[in-house]
Amino acid sequence: MARITLITGGSRGIGYALAEALLREGDHVAITGTSGDGVMRAEHALAAACGDAGRVAGLVCDVRDVSSVELAVRTVVARFGGLDALVNNAGVGGGVPVAEMSHDEWERIIGINLTGVFSFCKAVIPDLRTRGAGWIVNVSSLAGANPFAGGAAYCASKAALNAFSEALMQELRYDNIRVTCVMPGSVDTGFSGREPGSGADWKLLPEDVAHAIVDVMNHSPRSLPSRVEIRPSRPRK
Repeated sequence: MARITLITGGSRGIGYALAEALLREGDHVAITGTSGDGVMRAEHALAAACGDAGRVAGLVCDVRDVSSVELAVRTVVARFGGLDALVNNAGVGGGVPVAEMSHDEWERIIGINLTGVFSFCKAVIPDLRTRGAGWIVNVSSLAGANPFAGGAAYCASKAALNAFSEALMQELRYDNIRVTCVMPGSVDTGFSGREPGSGADWKLLPEDVAHAIVDVMNHSPRSLPSRVEIRPSRPRK
């Protein structure tokens, strides 16, 4: 049976690659993003690629805004008749030392990378429970377990997301809702303003992470890969 999956931050990068992969599997996919133009372009491209605009929805949503999150979930449920999976992929980086970081920047990173995940999870749990099963996949980072100088806010947000995911998994597993935390290493995307393909041929591609997430979501109901680490096989020395 085709799934109905909501992917935050799905207009580019890992989220877009995952939307493409799930559509190839026959799923219905909704993506969110903060840019109306970006979401519209991604929605049209995904619909053209799969040949069925009825299986794709693009939604403008700020994950820091609870009302925007709740509206996005209601819209997906109304359009597709339910929801089977949530992939919390929206995220931002940050390379500012603590002494130079503003409170606004700290709150922006924590708000998008952590609080936004909480808001979406809280919003979708009732629908997943109604369906009697489902997936929540949180895209974290190896930086959550391997902090680096200049990345305190980002690393803290991802470390907290790992712990949040573990606790949520234990809360929901007996509702047949499986929670997985996927932790990629360096991925060649436009993350943090970097241009994809700029001398980083050793990095993972968004398609690599998408492939891993699809594999997780296709596991037997008796199997729960609760934490998945993905790293480049031959990183730069």
